[in-house]
This record gives sequence, C-alpha cells and structure tokens, in this order.
Amino acid sequence: MTSSEDLPFSLEVVAVPADDLRVDRGEIARDYDRAASDFHRLLDSAGVADLHRRSAGTRWTNQELLFHMRFGYMIVLRLLVLVRVISRLPAPVGRGFARLLNATPLFDVVNYLGSAGGGRVFDRNRLGRKFDRVVAALQRRLDREAEPNFGRGMPYPTRWDPFFTEYMTVEDIYRYPGRPFDFHRNQLTLG
Repeated sequence: MTSSEDLPFSLEVVAVPADDLRVDRGEIARDYDRAASDFHRLLDSAGVADLHRRSAGTRWTNQELLFHMRFGYMIVLRLLVLVRVISRLPAPVGRGFARLLNATPLFDVVNYLGSAGGGRVFDRNRLGRKFDRVVAALQRRLDREAEPNFGRGMPYPTRWDPFFTEYMTVEDIYRYPGRPFDFHRNQLTLG
C-alpha cells in the first residue's frame, strides 16, 4: 500500500463554502427583468407596419418573432416539469427520450406554425401582458426552488435548439431563455 507521502502530488481536500455552491437566483431574476424591460421597449417602439414587416433570417414577421421570443420563456415552465420527471428515471430512458425527440421532424413544423399563429392571435398588448405573466411565474418558481434541485438534469434534443446542450440541469433551464431571446432580438427589423 502506498502512503500519501510517496505520491508525487498532494491529496489536499479543499472545503468549498456552502455559499459558493448556491445558484445565484438574483442574477437569473435580473436577466428575466432585463428581457421583460427590453421586450416592452420593443413593443412600445414598434408601429403597426414594423410589426407586420418580415424579420431578418426567419420566415416570421416581427410580431410572430416577438411571440416566439415570449414562447422561449413559456417553454421553460414545461421543461422544468420534464427535467423533474426524466431525471428520476434510469439514465438510458433519458438518453432514449432525447434521441427520439431529435429524430422527430414534426417539431420544426409545430415550432414554426405555433409562433406564426400565436403572432397573429396576440396583439402587442396581449403579448406584453403574457410576457410579464410568464416572467413572474418563472421568478416565483425560481424563488421556491429547493437548492439541491438545481443540479438535477437530463439529456436534451440538441437538434431542436442551438442553445440546448446534450445535458442540461435545472439551473441550465432557468438560465436558458435569455440566450435565444437575445439571438432573436437581433433578427427583428423594427426600424
């Protein structure tokens, strides 16, 4: 048996303070607030012609793309439920589920048509109110989230969204919607 003195390196155990392991909920909440404020600025500054103009790099109009940006926050509520269920199952089930979702081309059609339809149904006032409601719901959930839950995770279908990674934790899901929001914000052509 080798003693620790015989090793060419030291085996020092370093205790990490509990506060360093905690998720910065305030940072996540501030990002939600930033997006909500930006969303309202975009809506308030857009004229009717701006909202009906085609966005850059998508087949959506600006209003449809704004709906899609709100949808990115709304989907987080569903993803949180999904990760809670899948993370409790054996790992092969999660990997198989992600592979199945990656192989489903129907997602692209539903994603496009859902935002196209939502953008036609929700006018600027409803879009703004719905965005505020979903952000408030996310913030309430974030405040109530038990600290150990942030480490739970599952495999994700990376073909669905360039901002999904092969494995995402609850913390990753809470942090997720700001990235596609900022990406799509740059595709708006609001004048």
